Amino acid sequence: MLRTKDGVRINAAHIPARRESDIGIVLAHGFTGSWRERSTRRIAHVLSGFGGVIGLDFRGHGRSEGRSTVGDLEILDVDAAVRHARVVGYRRVAVVGFSMGGAVAVRHGGLLGGVDAVVSVSAPARWYYRGTRPMRQVHWVIERPLGRFVARVAKRTRIAGSHWEKVPLAPYEAAPMVSPTPLLVVHGDADTFFPLEHAYRLYESARDPRELWVEPGYGHAETAATPQLIQRIGRWIVSSLTKV
Repeated sequence: MLRTKDGVRINAAHIPARRESDIGIVLAHGFTGSWRERSTRRIAHVLSGFGGVIGLDFRGHGRSEGRSTVGDLEILDVDAAVRHARVVGYRRVAVVGFSMGGAVAVRHGGLLGGVDAVVSVSAPARWYYRGTRPMRQVHWVIERPLGRFVARVAKRTRIAGSHWEKVPLAPYEAAPMVSPTPLLVVHGDADTFFPLEHAYRLYESARDPRELWVEPGYGHAETAATPQLIQRIGRWIVSSLTKV
């Protein structure tokens, strides 16, 4: 259990690198996800070929305490995992986030920093997007009492409330603040949640060093990510950190 700077206990796991490495990789899951889910553990296993992996359950998810703020205070959860990676002994630390976790990775890199590389996969560039059916369903879950009940019972996700008291800085607004830390934006052209406009906006808002991968046939987030894609991300992390 890790403790965030605002006092929330976060459940996490350390998957040591399969070969000697001073690179730590914080793995940030999507909304209603968990580091225990099969797809996330599969990603962690592949990434462990490039560095040690710290997987976490965001606040309000799985065995972590607190309630989800759907991308706002979750930057403190990533910060706790990054600090733990440093304590474990990793000299260089990257954050890899998927969907909501990708938005959090960008916001953490821009607002708090302290990392050496940021990878954002299948992430929204802005809040309140409702242009696809899956996202309209997500907003129903967040905004309706019945939806939050379903999320709590079916997905073990406890949501703080239907609205933010103050709208947090959007991912595309935080993207330029990530520099000079390298940023990789990865998005599929078959994503049913967020169309490619989100990836382009994140990338265009960011400053160098930055890179954009548009993946043909790739759907959304962890469940659609192939081992080959994760291996490429792992190689990008190693290459980027070697240049630092």
